[in-house]
Amino acid sequence: MFPPTMYCCQRCIRMLRGRITSVFIHPPTTNATFPQQHLSIHTTTVKHTLSPHFILHGGRISSHTTVGRSGVGALQGFCDSAAAQLRYQVKPGGSEDVEATNVIPYEQAQTPSRKQHLTEIPALIDLDDEPHLSPLEEISNEEAIQIVVPDALAPTSSSLRAYVDKSETLTKLVQLGVDLWKLEQRRNVGSMLVRLDFQSDVAPRLLFLKDLGVQDEQMAHIITTNPFFLTENLDNMKARVSYLKSKKFSAESVASMVQKAPYLLNFSVKRLDNRLGFYQDSLALNPAKTRDIITRLPRLLCGSLEPVKENLKVYELQFGFRMGEIQHMVTKVPKLLTANKTKLTKIFDYIHNTMGIPQSLIAKFPQVLNSQFLRIKERHLFLKYLGRAQYNPVEPNYVSLERLVTLPDDVFCASVALATVEDFECFQKTL
Repeated sequence: MFPPTMYCCQRCIRMLRGRITSVFIHPPTTNATFPQQHLSIHTTTVKHTLSPHFILHGGRISSHTTVGRSGVGALQGFCDSAAAQLRYQVKPGGSEDVEATNVIPYEQAQTPSRKQHLTEIPALIDLDDEPHLSPLEEISNEEAIQIVVPDALAPTSSSLRAYVDKSETLTKLVQLGVDLWKLEQRRNVGSMLVRLDFQSDVAPRLLFLKDLGVQDEQMAHIITTNPFFLTENLDNMKARVSYLKSKKFSAESVASMVQKAPYLLNFSVKRLDNRLGFYQDSLALNPAKTRDIITRLPRLLCGSLEPVKENLKVYELQFGFRMGEIQHMVTKVPKLLTANKTKLTKIFDYIHNTMGIPQSLIAKFPQVLNSQFLRIKERHLFLKYLGRAQYNPVEPNYVSLERLVTLPDDVFCASVALATVEDFECFQKTL
């Protein structure tokens, strides 16, 4: 049977191992979860038999020991009983004084009673149980500054889907028919749309398009193609429209140009004027024909001029067309100004060298240069197989280049090849 002093110490040790959350010996910090209770260390000389089992960790307990809330009261109670027994245990018969150092004395004023309720001990107050401030309670300016308001929108996302329900702008754009899945694939466009305010940024520009004459179903196409239109200065766009109208472009023509080339309104008046002057001077066209070309292909004002300059040199130097023929070709098919040079060269070489058609006849039917090479080749070989490949206008059974490339298969077989579609499809399998 262990002595009482040993029994109490063992109970304290078990409490340290089992119920105390953590015991750290460190300098005092401001991160303590409850007010620290400083224990006084005294040197006392008493007449008793000092049990070596009572000295816990050499009899030294730091005054800055941090323990868990649940084990403070229980540990103090057990240590109190042990200290009391040690204090009144005196060797009989006038034994020698034994000096006990670093022993925690029993002080009733500093140690709460075991019968005292835990909620009455200041060191055991649970901060989570503290009442919260009322939302109607007035606070100071310093407290208001420290309030952190969470963002209404998700901080990061790889898709605009997470913002649609929280952003009025995105919701209205979806209702308008804008393809957000296309816009979110473009760099910085998604973050730009999220920051826009519908009433101040989007609505005025939609009304501007409406006043311009753009159809409602075309607005979604314009925004999907050119979302930066929503951040363009409204006064600058009005100035560009006024400039086009000053060049005698009708209101209907301007609306059609904006629908076909949504980036048109993003370019300055100076750039638009330079482009119009370039096409008029390079092609030697009058203002009316220049306006006609631009109205039919308004992206000529938006794209680079280098492909256009290169194609004009190819038509004149490589293909051997005269300036009058070039004017006729681009006036009839404006896309020839921006067509791929490799494609043009391949088609012209086959038509001129393989089919034997001169430049003058090609200039009369320039749409052949804008057709698919495989379509021209298959139909020419089919007519040649049937013995009807006749492209000379002065000879019988003449086949014009226009009918060769523009007619659908059934009409071509019935009126030009004088054969059935099944025959043409069987012939295509042999190629």
